Amino acid sequence: MPAEFVKVCGVSELAEGALKTVIIEDKVILLARYKGDVYALDDVCTHDGAELADGDIVDGQIQCVRHGARFDLKTGAVTRMPAIFGISAYPVKIEDGAILVAPNGRE
Repeated sequence: MPAEFVKVCGVSELAEGALKTVIIEDKVILLARYKGDVYALDDVCTHDGAELADGDIVDGQIQCVRHGARFDLKTGAVTRMPAIFGISAYPVKIEDGAILVAPNGRE
């Protein structure tokens, strides 16, 4: 079954290098814009539950503000401890100036 995409915001609402959270079906999802692409990930650090939206984008990774754990923007895989478990990454597409995310699809 193909993933169902949900419009979450306009592309113009997410500047280059910016982070934004949206809620889809009770999931808090982090949007990140990096080098022109938009990524969608769970907004929680698996190390201690911090909101990743409070962190920074560093070399294609989202860095947790609390202890510096990092996750790959494309895959959600851990790239730096102290986290040892990755986070979910969701399919994203841009259509007619809008950002759409498939909250039940997995990349």
